[in-house]
Amino acid sequence: MDFTALSKIYGTPLYIYDFDVLRENFLAFKNAFAGRKALICYALKANSNLSLLKFLASLGAGADCVSIGEVRRALLAGIAPYKIIFSGVGKRDEEILEALQKGILFINLESSQEMHRVEKIAQSLQIKARVSVRVNPNIDAKTHPYISTGLHENKFGVEIEEAKAMYLYIKSSPHLEAVGIHFHIGSQLCELDPILQASQKIAKLYSSLLALGLEIKFFDVGGGLGISYEGQSTIPLYDYAQGILASLGGYEPTIICEAGRRIVGECGVFLVRVIGEKSNGQKRFVIVDGAMNDLMRPSLYQAIHQATFWGEKRGEESVCDIVGPICESGDYLAKNVLLPPCAQGDLITFANAGAYGFSMSSQYNSRPRVAEVAISAGEHKLIREREEFEELIEKELKCLL
Repeated sequence: MDFTALSKIYGTPLYIYDFDVLRENFLAFKNAFAGRKALICYALKANSNLSLLKFLASLGAGADCVSIGEVRRALLAGIAPYKIIFSGVGKRDEEILEALQKGILFINLESSQEMHRVEKIAQSLQIKARVSVRVNPNIDAKTHPYISTGLHENKFGVEIEEAKAMYLYIKSSPHLEAVGIHFHIGSQLCELDPILQASQKIAKLYSSLLALGLEIKFFDVGGGLGISYEGQSTIPLYDYAQGILASLGGYEPTIICEAGRRIVGECGVFLVRVIGEKSNGQKRFVIVDGAMNDLMRPSLYQAIHQATFWGEKRGEESVCDIVGPICESGDYLAKNVLLPPCAQGDLITFANAGAYGFSMSSQYNSRPRVAEVAISAGEHKLIREREEFEELIEKELKCLL
């Protein structure tokens, strides 16, 4: 990939996505479940660029959404309503209403209170709402505490006994239909065993619900499979699929997998340009035009995105921090990495930035959000224009006192 040429055409900072890798990663999930009923619902929260979604839709992807905005994006990108699920712990009534009106596959319920709200809204529409219950299996996902979701201390889902009570209520309701069961224990998971423990636990609940006469068609195993940011071993998709299928015994529901990071993470890089260098005592800083508002993960999760230098090598490598222009000490993209002496205009890329990069970016310090570019078969195309300052203030100017 010619980063110098791309930087001249599109400027920096810049997100670049390899759609050939994206295709390969998505099809790997489909192939892992080949021969069994399965729906890969791409998790929009990882990266919701419309061109990227349209590309995945062409490959047969569904959508896992956690806001009505994501539902709208999925529909705009051409994902069929019957392939869209709506999750999230804080759905507003108006979001639930719109989702039901759009006829999506189902809504994942996070609490008994939410169940009653969905029922009331469905009653007002004189329809039967298709729902699933998110069950919290109380399994340690062995990941960063900020992205662990399957323990009692996390805000997501309900415990097994409450889930049973909810399903029995749904069975008797004229305005609710239980079509699925759901769990999701966390993100950036690199160990298979916790996922299989959760799957086995929820499969037992699923079996008991079938015995009670509920016709549950979808077994939603969530997502969260990790990628190798720092050389970690990743979960083989064949083992993942076979383990989940084995947990179900002889049952054959449609498996729903909410993959996000594992599909899009490795396909993206974040490209920045060096502004200069400075030293404070023995500490060396390489200052670049990208910042924590553009790539939040290092500051938020202490995440590692491998930095690669693209420029003339002028001397020996030494340890440095790569930092941005934001007025925060936490504004860094990498710490204690080896780089040669850097000059203004040199380029640096950060690997595995396709997931939770642009989607978590902000306009902090009145910094416009960056452009996004897709690469496919050696061709490049702009898929999101760089924001202009005027766009940042447009809505404020309309209300200026």
